[in-house]
Amino acid sequence: MSPIQLPRPTLEALARSLKARLETTVGVDIGQFEAIELVDFCAETMGPHFYNQGLQDAAELYRKKFEEIAESVIEIEKPVKV
Repeated sequence: MSPIQLPRPTLEALARSLKARLETTVGVDIGQFEAIELVDFCAETMGPHFYNQGLQDAAELYRKKFEEIAESVIEIEKPVKV
């Protein structure tokens, strides 16, 4: 799997949000560069877990929808006379 590459504006917005959260919740003041590095680290280490869970959720949704379609097809089958 290729590494998660966030668009620069998204990365910067996430870094600003993380920076503000750290300041208000734990009183830690970090610079924008450090915040970007932390977002990159989180994306690298945690991102695949969220990505994989998203794939699993999508696969389950498609499985359920496919079952619904299969049931609908069975419901419209015509009786066969032998």
